[in-house]
Amino acid sequence: QVQLVESGGGLVQAGDSLRLSCAASGRTVSNYGMGWFRQAPGKEREFVAAISWNGGSTGYRDSVKARFTISRDNVKNTVYLQMNSLKPEDTAVYYCATEATWRGPVVSTKRGRYDSWGQGTQVTVSS
Repeated sequence: QVQLVESGGGLVQAGDSLRLSCAASGRTVSNYGMGWFRQAPGKEREFVAAISWNGGSTGYRDSVKARFTISRDNVKNTVYLQMNSLKPEDTAVYYCATEATWRGPVVSTKRGRYDSWGQGTQVTVSS
């Protein structure tokens, strides 16, 4: 069983940057795709970004393209989300997740593809 722990959230102003980290323990995640999702109050959890097992492929929701960058360090068993030019609409709890099946270069945008989730980290962007 893998445990995922997110960190790096906080309260920032519009235009600022944050870097989220997700550290995995219990088993290696280096063979699996990983993703970031977010959930704002009263809304469904939505896909933000995903990365393939070796970092060769990435995917983003349209509203964060060119502002967010997902990356991973398989030696550290950690995935990151660099968030630049933050907007108030980015305010949400951010969750990382890992798949349990090796899927090569394919990145998954669907929640159902991910079987392990962290507890989330709050990101609040003030205007």
